Amino acid sequence: MMKMTTMNVRLLRALCAATLLWLLAIPGARADNCTVTMTDIDFGVVSPIANTDYTARGTLNVTCYWTLLVGQSALLLPAANVCVNLGPGSGGGTGDPRYMTSGSRRLGFNLYADPSYSAASLWGSNTSTIGAKPIAGTLVGLLSLGGVTQSVTIYGRIPASSLAGVGTSGNTDTLYTASFAGHGTLQYSFGAGKSCTAGATESFAFQARATVTNNCLISASNLVFGAGSPLSERRASAPLSVTCTANSSYQISMNGGLSGNPAARTMKNSLTGETLGYRISSTPDGAIWGDGTGGTVVYTGTGTGATQSVMMHGLVPRQRAPTPGDYRDTITVQLTF
Repeated sequence: MMKMTTMNVRLLRALCAATLLWLLAIPGARADNCTVTMTDIDFGVVSPIANTDYTARGTLNVTCYWTLLVGQSALLLPAANVCVNLGPGSGGGTGDPRYMTSGSRRLGFNLYADPSYSAASLWGSNTSTIGAKPIAGTLVGLLSLGGVTQSVTIYGRIPASSLAGVGTSGNTDTLYTASFAGHGTLQYSFGAGKSCTAGATESFAFQARATVTNNCLISASNLVFGAGSPLSERRASAPLSVTCTANSSYQISMNGGLSGNPAARTMKNSLTGETLGYRISSTPDGAIWGDGTGGTVVYTGTGTGATQSVMMHGLVPRQRAPTPGDYRDTITVQLTF
């Protein structure tokens, strides 16, 4: 029994030695790989009528791992050559611009490798048809770290020109999005002088989004009747300038001024206290423009994203002539959207 036991031990030792020699003989045995993540690009709330660019940032993270096996030296860890490719996104097109969408509506934007927002820094891919380049680089590993992560800031921009005419739905703030699921890939290979396309491919996804706000601006001109006698009627016209987000419906109302009654407005001579009756309408001799009370009407319209001119037509009807002087009234115009 002692002899059999000794023989078994010797046999086991021989097998272990043979296994060790076999592992040492494997020249390239390793489990190297890379992964990629990208944060969402969120532009927040954007106003199509602000006439300004909107920018946002995201972070691209590439991590590569090196696994040391038997016979491999930490000094020989190969460099990881990486290319992070991005296609046009779910909005379609060639990639310049890319588009966020809401239903059939589109909002142009793009993503860049630096804050110059230049064509040369446009994030693209190795197969881009417009010359946009991938985010490329080399990562060098140290075994003690287990893996190395490289972070890159990605810069997003919506130019003011892309916002012109972009609309909302239902007179409420509207979310526009672009998905890059199926449009983002990481290509990588290990070894000096190797192309990133010579190795494996890893996919990733993220989203770009912006909330288009329902917004309006208004400015008014003075309605000046000039000098003359109220024994004959006098007319004057002046515009209101209205700029509203496309598809946004709005209303413009006017109060009664000094009289407090939009159906019976008066201008007043501050020296004598005398008054002079007049009226305002949105069309010549149309219904009196007021706040909807006393038979008056409010003006309604729909925004286009561009500035619209809404005319005020004033009339001083024939009436008893008061003392000559300067007659004025102040009207408050209210825009509701």
